[in-house]
Amino acid sequence: MENIKYTCPKCSNKTYKVGQLRGTGGTWSKIFDVQSQKFTSVTCERCSYTEFYKAKTSALSNIFDLFTN
Repeated sequence: MENIKYTCPKCSNKTYKVGQLRGTGGTWSKIFDVQSQKFTSVTCERCSYTEFYKAKTSALSNIFDLFTN
């Protein structure tokens, strides 16, 4: 995702930052505090407009979350 040519849809700026966000998906993942949803964020450096894109998670990362929380 770092090699994309991103243009902000609000201000037409071409500089951005990429981040990551993880969250729970359902009742059981909330009870056990497992972040089963993963998103990549792209934030414009000028106006802070942010877009989120859903990313794939692995079973290994979900198991790691279960035992490290």
